[in-house]
Amino acid sequence: MSEWTDSGAFEVAPGVHRVPLPLPNDGLRAVNVYVLAASDGLVLVDSGWSIPEARELLVAALDSLGHTLHDVRRFLVTHVHRDHYTQAVALRRELGTPVALGAGERASLDITMNPDRMPLQQQLAALRAMGAVDLADFLDKQIAGNDRPAHRSDWELPDEWLTEGDLDAGGRTLSVVPTPGHTRGHVVFHDLDNALLFAGDHVLPTITPSIGFEPVLSPNPLGDFLASLALVRSRPDARLLPAHGAVTDSVHARVDELVAHHGARLDETERAVAAGATTAYDVARELRWTRRLRTVDELDPFNQMLAIAETGAHLQLLAAQGRVRATDEEALRRYTV
Repeated sequence: MSEWTDSGAFEVAPGVHRVPLPLPNDGLRAVNVYVLAASDGLVLVDSGWSIPEARELLVAALDSLGHTLHDVRRFLVTHVHRDHYTQAVALRRELGTPVALGAGERASLDITMNPDRMPLQQQLAALRAMGAVDLADFLDKQIAGNDRPAHRSDWELPDEWLTEGDLDAGGRTLSVVPTPGHTRGHVVFHDLDNALLFAGDHVLPTITPSIGFEPVLSPNPLGDFLASLALVRSRPDARLLPAHGAVTDSVHARVDELVAHHGARLDETERAVAAGATTAYDVARELRWTRRLRTVDELDPFNQMLAIAETGAHLQLLAAQGRVRATDEEALRRYTV
């Protein structure tokens, strides 16, 4: 049940294939699209990034399974990030295939679709408020020099906004479970009958999902994420079908690891504030990142932004718990014990 085809389609459960599609960067090497055999064709969970290489590999994978893009009856998208959503939008324009997305993504998608908005405008403003002014200015210049207006047309509203409840995926019942945290509208799809969880970026097998990086932030994104992990942990265990990385046997086991990681990270963050770091940028520079224990300065600029944003999310939760105090000084947020 577990051999790669020549095209890269991998059977992970009866009637379910994982198709890793390429990404145009060196960080996450691929995004997993899951192809579900349905009674009247195919249902795809996530779609990939709208780039020619991803489309070509998806076409080849479907061909190896005896199908074409015309057989796809529906896209179920876990969240609005480009590597999950934009190829579904592109294929809907061409083929009319319906696209469904979590209802909580509406606010961020409305901002992203604004033709007058520069990419990452809200995120860079948040970065400045976290003390990383030089990094924000650098990224602002990079974006201004490389912005391609055509990419703004990658975004459209879905055909269906998903809320909590069950849906019929061509004879397979999937429970839609809202899991805000990585994004405000993230959802996972739980196949209770077959003990499978299509987890998107909510639960990843070897890395922790980025938190605190989207146009419309929750007041407490890490608190949301941990609550969503608890919700998933309260459901029956299942095989983990993540959007990045390999399939693993237990969602519960990985959730426990993620909760422990963030608990330790909260303690490290609190200690950094006690030692005198006052902004999210200052704290992030005191922490170590990735399994290689790198400093912030050793990361590329985009991942520096993710690291500082995640530090800000930890500080927001510490403030909500009363472990640190947050104060705003003009456009800068500072923290003290």
